[in-house]
Amino acid sequence: MAVQADPRLVAELETYGAQDVLKCYHCGNCTAVCPFSKEPFIFPRKSMRYLQMGLREKLKSNLEPWLCYYCGECSEQCPREAEPGETMMSMRRWLTAQYDFTGISNLLYRSWWAELAGILVLAALTGFGFWKYGTSVGDIRVYDGPNAFLPSSAIHAFDWTMASILGTFLLVNCVRMWWMTMGRDPKTRATPAQYVKRLGQLLLHFFTQKRYSECDKKAPWRLHIVLMLSYVTMLVLIMFFLPAVQAGPAINWAVHILGYAASIGLITTVAMALVGRVRKSQTHYKHSHETDWIFLGMLLYVAVTGVLQHALHRLGHPYAANITYLAHLMGVVPMLVLEVPFSKWAHMCYRPLAMYFAALQIDVLEARETGPVAGTRTA
Repeated sequence: MAVQADPRLVAELETYGAQDVLKCYHCGNCTAVCPFSKEPFIFPRKSMRYLQMGLREKLKSNLEPWLCYYCGECSEQCPREAEPGETMMSMRRWLTAQYDFTGISNLLYRSWWAELAGILVLAALTGFGFWKYGTSVGDIRVYDGPNAFLPSSAIHAFDWTMASILGTFLLVNCVRMWWMTMGRDPKTRATPAQYVKRLGQLLLHFFTQKRYSECDKKAPWRLHIVLMLSYVTMLVLIMFFLPAVQAGPAINWAVHILGYAASIGLITTVAMALVGRVRKSQTHYKHSHETDWIFLGMLLYVAVTGVLQHALHRLGHPYAANITYLAHLMGVVPMLVLEVPFSKWAHMCYRPLAMYFAALQIDVLEARETGPVAGTRTA
C-alpha cells in the first residue's frame, strides 16, 4: 500500500498546541538527551518527522507520544527552539481525538469555547435536575438520613449509572487505540500468550507511573503521582463507600481519613500546577493549552467545594451544606462527562496501555528476529 502524505497535518496539530514544528531540522539532539528514547522507539525525532511529512496513518499508529513524559530536556536542548516536548504533548491530544469515535475529543481540544459551553450546559442541567429531585423527595434543611435533600442512595445509583455509560465510551476508545497501534498491522500482532505475559506492565505503570519516576527530573513525577493517586482514592471512596462518606455529622475516620488525604493531595498538586503555569517556572509549563487551564480549574473547583460541603455538614449547617453539595455536583458531572472519556483523564488509561503495547511490540519484534532461520523447513 502506498504511503500518503497529508500537507495539512502540521496545521491541524497546531490547533492541538504544536509549537514551531517546521523549525525542526532533525539534528537529533532531542533524541540524544531523552532518557527513554531507545530502539525501537526513537523519539521525539521520529514522531516529529512523521508530522512534518504529513504521515497521518503513521502518526495514528505511533505509541511514542505516550512514552514521552515531557520532562522538557528535549526542548531545552533544541538549537532551533522547535519545542519537541510541547509537540509531543499536542500529539497526545490529537491521538486522544483519533481514538474517540464520537468526535467529542476533537471538538473539546480544538475549541476552548465549545468545551466551556459544554461545561456550563451540563452544570446547569445537573443543578436543575438535582434541585428538582431533591425538593421532591426531601427537605433542603436535611443533609443525611430520612428526608435528606440528596440521599446518598440516590447519588450512589446516579454515580454507578454515569460510570457505566462513561466507562463504555472509554472502553470503546481504548479498543480503537489497540486496533490502530496493535491490531491492524500484521507486524505488531501479538499472541494471546504474549498479552497475558505482559499484563503486569499495564497495572504497574497505571499505579506507579514507574517510567516517569526514572526521569532525571523527579519533581514532575512526584506531583503527577500524588495527583493521580489522590484522584483515584477519591473516586474509589465515592463509588464504593459513598453512604459512609456522606453519613454524619460524626466523622468516620475509617473512610474520612483517606478522603482528607486525597483532598489535601488534590488541592496541593493542582495549586502547584497552576502556580507553575502562571510563572512558567519549568519547561513543561512554558506553554499551556486552553484545555490545561480548564482542567485544572475544574479540578480545583470540585476539590474545594467538596471539602467545603463536608465541613459545613460536620459543623452543623445542613442547609448551607446542601447548597454547597449541589454546587459541587454541578462541577463533578461536567468534569467526569467531558474529561474521563474524551479529554485529560483519558490519558490515565492511554498512557499505561501504551506502555503495555510497547512491551508487546518489543516481544513481537524479538520473536520475529529469533524465529526460524531463512531456508529451513518447519512442521
